[in-house]
Amino acid sequence: MGFDGTSFESRLEAMLHEMQPAGVILFARNIESAQQTHALLSECRKAVSTPSFLCVDMEGGSVDRLKKITAPAPSAASVFASGRKPFFTRHGELIGAECNALGFNTDFAPTLDLSFANSRPILGSRAVSPDPAQVAAYASLFLRGLRKTGVLGCGKHFPGLGEATLDTHQELPAIEKPWEALWEQDLIPYRLLRRGLPFVMVGHASYPAVTGDKLPASISAKWMTEILRAKIGYRGLVISDDLEMGAVQATGPIEQTAVESIRAGADIVLVCHEEAMVRRAYAALVQEAERNAEFARRISHAAHRVLAFKKKKKELQQFSSRFSIALIEKLRHEMVSFTAVLEQHAQGKASMV
Repeated sequence: MGFDGTSFESRLEAMLHEMQPAGVILFARNIESAQQTHALLSECRKAVSTPSFLCVDMEGGSVDRLKKITAPAPSAASVFASGRKPFFTRHGELIGAECNALGFNTDFAPTLDLSFANSRPILGSRAVSPDPAQVAAYASLFLRGLRKTGVLGCGKHFPGLGEATLDTHQELPAIEKPWEALWEQDLIPYRLLRRGLPFVMVGHASYPAVTGDKLPASISAKWMTEILRAKIGYRGLVISDDLEMGAVQATGPIEQTAVESIRAGADIVLVCHEEAMVRRAYAALVQEAERNAEFARRISHAAHRVLAFKKKKKELQQFSSRFSIALIEKLRHEMVSFTAVLEQHAQGKASMV
């Protein structure tokens, strides 16, 4: 769940105690300073009885929630363009170190969407290449960097937004691409990385040629249960993209989409902004479980999967109560230096052309 505000107020504390969510996600609106962010995450963690996913979207470039309190991180595309594999790992390591120093243990990155012409105006520098093997190579090394710093990563946006011509924050894209092409292109990164992704985030686009309907993948059993779990063999956690986004809201109220996402195979649903939406989604899940035995079994299975995952991941057990301004300054300097090296490398490549 997301929430408003930059401090641990009584209303937030009450919500966390009542709902005991899998975790929390912070956005720029929640992040005022390094020390404040660390303190907020520490308090959120204490209010939940199981280890919490303390989440942030940190890809670098246009998706950088920490740039005002550390230093702007370079985009995935600019790092990939260097062609230097050690840079790929270093990118993940630096972002992971920043996340860890502030108290985050989960980064919803990297993006595995392919960089096709259709989606380039929307995804921009978030997508690194139209070549799925190259996307997987970058992502694998970025994830290695995150792991080195004690941060979990997440592949997104399954099954792929590379052909999307609409922004899912506002509208639901219908991707008219045949199954064979999706399997041999967009799904390759998930197939290659299925054992190395702690999370897969399912996006809000429909694929009528595959499902025969206009439902977004985030509420589709065909995509989550039949393809991601059974055919690809993914065994990590499946999480929906934010259910407050326009693309999925167009299909029904949040009560419906929260229930249908879990029913279709998600282990966790993400509700990122309004308190009312968080409460409505939570209440709908509880009510459906109380009235429907089959759904109760499904939600119990998802909960057990999440709890088993939490128990075995050491990244979730470690949280330093000590905050270090000196460490933040060191990481800021390292990110600035890394960006400068990248720029020098890019200039050197350009001068050789």
